[in-house]
This record gives sequence, C-alpha cells and structure tokens, in this order.
Amino acid sequence: MTQDILFTLLLLSPSFVVGVFVLHGYAPWPLVRAILWRFRGSSTLFVLLIAISVGMGIGLLAQERGLRRGTAHAADKFDLVVSAPGSEMTVMMASVFLKPSDMPLLDGETYNAIANHENVSIAAPLAFGDSYGTASVIGTTAQFARYLADDHIEGRMWQSANEALAGALVPLAVGDSFTPAHGHGDSAEEEAHEGADLVVVGRLAPTGTPWDRAILVPVEMVWTVHGLGTGHDPQHRDQIGPPFDPQTFPGTPAVVVRSEALWANYALRSEFTRDRETMAFFPGAVLAQLYQVLGDVRQVMSIMAVVTQVLVAAAVLLGLFIISRLFHRQIALLRALGAPARFVFSVVWSFGATLLVAGSALGLLVGFGSAAVLSKVVTARTDIFVTAPLGMSELHLLAGFVSITLLLSLLPAAIVLRQPVVPGLRA
Repeated sequence: MTQDILFTLLLLSPSFVVGVFVLHGYAPWPLVRAILWRFRGSSTLFVLLIAISVGMGIGLLAQERGLRRGTAHAADKFDLVVSAPGSEMTVMMASVFLKPSDMPLLDGETYNAIANHENVSIAAPLAFGDSYGTASVIGTTAQFARYLADDHIEGRMWQSANEALAGALVPLAVGDSFTPAHGHGDSAEEEAHEGADLVVVGRLAPTGTPWDRAILVPVEMVWTVHGLGTGHDPQHRDQIGPPFDPQTFPGTPAVVVRSEALWANYALRSEFTRDRETMAFFPGAVLAQLYQVLGDVRQVMSIMAVVTQVLVAAAVLLGLFIISRLFHRQIALLRALGAPARFVFSVVWSFGATLLVAGSALGLLVGFGSAAVLSKVVTARTDIFVTAPLGMSELHLLAGFVSITLLLSLLPAAIVLRQPVVPGLRA
C-alpha cells in the first residue's frame, strides 16, 4: 500500500510542479470562477465528457479484477476434484460452475478407494443431468451439502431420497414440491421423470457461486430416477449416503475431495492421477492457468485504456482550444489593461486545470458506478458473485491522465498569449 501511494504521488508530481510554477505570485481564482460561471453550460458539458471517458476506462479495469476474485471464490470449496481422464477445464466447468457436459464415469471401486483413504475427510460424488427451470438438480451427499453452505441451512437436511435442498437463488420455498426434468434448457424433457416428486425441506445459505442456483438432492435419487439403482446392496437399499456398495455403484463423473491437511491434498492428487484410470487436479490451479490468459487480456485492456486516455487527452487539448475562444475577448481586455502575461497565462491554465480535475474526480465516481452496474449484470448472468471496488491500478491510471492533461493544457494557455490583442477586442 505504501508503494502504491508513493507511486500515485509520483505520477501526480508533474502536475504539482506545473501548478506551483504557473500560479506562483498570482491569485487567478476569482477571475477563473467568474469565467466558469459565465460559460457554465460549455464548462459543464466539457467536464461530463471527461468524466464519462475516464469513468468507463476505470470501470472496465476494475470489473476484470472483480471477475477474477469472483471465480476464485467460486472454487474455494473445491480443494481437489477426481474424475476420469480428460479435460481438466471441462470437469472444472461442470463441477464448480455447473455447466452441463458429457463425461465418463468413475466406478465404485475407484470411489471407495478415494472415500476410504486415511487423509480424506470428504469424498462427495456428483451426479448431473437433471434440472428444474433454470436450476440444475445435483445429486451428492449430505456431508458435502453442509460443507458447501458452512452448515447454514434454513429448515433441515434431507432424510429420505425424495427430499431436497434449494440454493439461495432457487425460487422454491421450504415445503414446495417439484418434479425434475431430464436435461437442461430448451432440450430438457419435462415428463421424463414424471412421478418422481421431490419436496424442498431446506434452503442453503448464499454462497456467491453458481451453486446458489442449484437444487441438491441425495445422489441415490438421481441414480434411481435414471434406472441405475441406489448404489447400495439389497439389504441397505433405503440407505441415504455413504458407504456405497462398489458392485452396485452406478458411477459418478466427478468426486469432490477435501482433506484437513494442505500437504495431503498434494499427496492425494499425486496418488489419484493414474494413466487411463483417474485424473486428479486442483480447480484453483486450472483457474490460475486461465488467469494467465486473462493476464494477457488485462494487459491488452490496459493498453487499450491508455490509448483511449491518450485520445481523450488529445480531445481535451482540442476542447481547451475551442473553449478558450469563448472568452478570447475577456483575455484580450485583460492584456489591453496591462495585466502581466504570466497572470493571463495562469488564468487560462487554471481554467483548463479546473475543468480537467473536476472531470477526472467525477470520472472516478462514474468508474465506481459503472463497475457496480457491470458487477450486477455479470453476477446475474453467471451466478458468480462479483464485486469490483476500485483499486490502486485504477488510481494510477487516473493520476497519470491528470498529470498528462495538465501538462498538455499549457499549450492552449501559451497560444492565447501569442494572439494579437486588437483583433481580440473587436471580436
């Protein structure tokens, strides 16, 4: 933080130096206030244009950082995922972000080897494929449901296969009944599971992840409605949850694994990464690879933001030339009355500096507001809770913009002094 603050001050230092040099020995502010009030319409429009251009650049950069944080938070509960060999990205998108995908299944022997490992505290099978409206119906275990919601459940945990827990954003209340459809979206078969009525007995606390729009049910229910059995031997057919019978285990596309010890996760990943059998990976590591790509995107966005700000600075320079023409007669009158050239220079520069600083300060508020609006849109579209508070990188961009434009505003002030006085009085 100290380094960031010092770097911000360093970026602002050229504007401080210029301000001290231009204003030394003079007090142009009463005259500047009069000019601002006289041309308040044009000045206000100029400030708004600066604020919008600066604010959009700041908002986009803040939003990219907020999206990173949101996706990282979504993967917090998924320390290790074990699946059949394939694409880690596909498995992560299905298990963490609930994007439907066809994946091969792990058998009962493999699941038992994971679940019975001495370093494993949670081994939750996941069963995908069904939905209710826009909500995915996910089969899993009660232990994982409690872990996902930090044991904050309104109502109670399921006690039979026909009971369910609704995510925080699912439009179902405790006591409501529903029938899941087979598939997702427009291709969902609404009547495929007719008669498989489920009752919501609890609602999970908000997690800020796509699981807020999911309905969790006992994994036995998903297997049963697809005609795959319950995963238990005939003597325990009504049992809910592990242990499962490896001979009747229908299979699972992914197992979410948690260990209490950090080192054990690495050992488990190594142990269950087997050629042609299983694939174990950290969703956080896959996200890190994705962030490397996003890092390149952020660099591109930063370059685009800088280029945009340069174009804005050029437009600001042109705008200052145009606005200075509005009070050209007043400046000529000052010079005719014998006002020192440097005083006139300080008046013109202070007028431009006031517009630039006001527009930049308002742009900071516009950036904060646009980032908040974009965060709500992204959250609504992805179900990933995204917040995008402004950070030091956005302040650095703003500080650099202010210094550059204040330096460029010296040019209009210098050109005003080079214009003849008499034609200005006749204008």
